Amino acid sequence: MTERTPAGVTAPPVRLSNLSAGFADRGVLRQVNLDGPPGRVLAIVGPSGCGKSTVLRCINRLHELDEGAFVSGDVSVGALPVYSSTTDVIALRRRVGMVFQRPTPFVTASVFDNVAAGVRAHRRFIAASELEGLVEDALQRAGLWREVVDRLFGTAMALSGGQQQRLCIARALAVQPDVLLLDEPTASLDPMGTQRIEELLYDLRDTVTVIMVTHNMQQAARISDVTAFLLNGRIVESAPTRQLFTTPSDARTEAYITGRFG
Repeated sequence: MTERTPAGVTAPPVRLSNLSAGFADRGVLRQVNLDGPPGRVLAIVGPSGCGKSTVLRCINRLHELDEGAFVSGDVSVGALPVYSSTTDVIALRRRVGMVFQRPTPFVTASVFDNVAAGVRAHRRFIAASELEGLVEDALQRAGLWREVVDRLFGTAMALSGGQQQRLCIARALAVQPDVLLLDEPTASLDPMGTQRIEELLYDLRDTVTVIMVTHNMQQAARISDVTAFLLNGRIVESAPTRQLFTTPSDARTEAYITGRFG
């Protein structure tokens, strides 16, 4: 079936087909089939240890960096086959940004240099004026520009935890990725910081395909368009979020989202 992109959406879909992954002595993912709709938010939920983070790490090929790791099956970002022998992994990771559970600003770098780091890595001879424009645009998209415009060249470590996480999102956005992966992006934040991140992710629709891992059922219900339930390395169910939360088709999904296990 031909993938249709909604009008006005420029981001590509992400597709996982029979994806299995793990390590030499144990499997983590088992024949996962999952679609990240273009320009929308996909939330992946499930109990600890079920393989949620491994899904993200397979999409941008971070999983293979771990000793003894293996991957089989197919992953695509738009028309790009992620695991093709001809795929440039560095270019892939520019297209597929990732933000981790805890803010990871570069501790010795300024706010500006944190955001500019990825751009400089991919474009060594970029003009200063263009770099400044990309940094400002990324900070604007991350909802952080007004808060840091007067301290762009001060240390990023002076920012609050929520601001640091939005800075990390801005750093990922500065290279203009097609896909943004987020692994529990609000787990270490207070309610206000969490709200700002959720508002940001909602606003990124259409231009970026977002795939987010979360343990927070309310968060998934608030901001995702599609939710997938992962259990023991397998997708139990994937459906539009409202449908999955109100009329799940599998009893295990209902048991998890109602708090009977996990």
